[in-house]
Amino acid sequence: MKAVPKVVVLRWGHRPRDARLTTHVALAARAFGASGMIVSDVKDESIQRSMRKVVETWGGPFNLQVGPSWKASISEWKAKDGLVVHLTVYGENIQKSNVIRRIRAANKDVLVIVGSQKVPSEFFSHKLADFNVAVGNQPHSECSSLAVFLDRFFEGKELEKEFEKGKLQIIPQKHGKKVVQKTVSS
Repeated sequence: MKAVPKVVVLRWGHRPRDARLTTHVALAARAFGASGMIVSDVKDESIQRSMRKVVETWGGPFNLQVGPSWKASISEWKAKDGLVVHLTVYGENIQKSNVIRRIRAANKDVLVIVGSQKVPSEFFSHKLADFNVAVGNQPHSECSSLAVFLDRFFEGKELEKEFEKGKLQIIPQKHGKKVVQKTVSS
């Protein structure tokens, strides 16, 4: 039995005007425990540069791929016996159902799909998505859906994660800000 399944986020529907929000989705994915993100069907080097800087400064690991097709990415994921979770306001309500328990019980790596625009209807099919999950059933940001889903999936443990090889670290305090240079051990 695997200790903790790997979670990767698939961002579908990225448009050039979405660069800031897609970067925020990547930041939330990294901070809330995902090991990587795929920005499908488009090559946006600015997002890749931004996330490379974040990982270099604050630590990782976190892998970002830009460009692969969503169909190929999902097919490859399923071929490796991974689960596909589609975050949508039309899915099973995360609070009112046992969907998170069932996803965790599968003990498989998880690909989480978040969109930025209207998704193709096939995203809702069992052929593509093993689970359609709603964080509430009202319209809201894919960034917030992802953060809530990951927090529920990892049961809050992702907030204690120690990132590797970063240059800076925030030291939590009641008041003020404290950021320290991390010592690099060889």
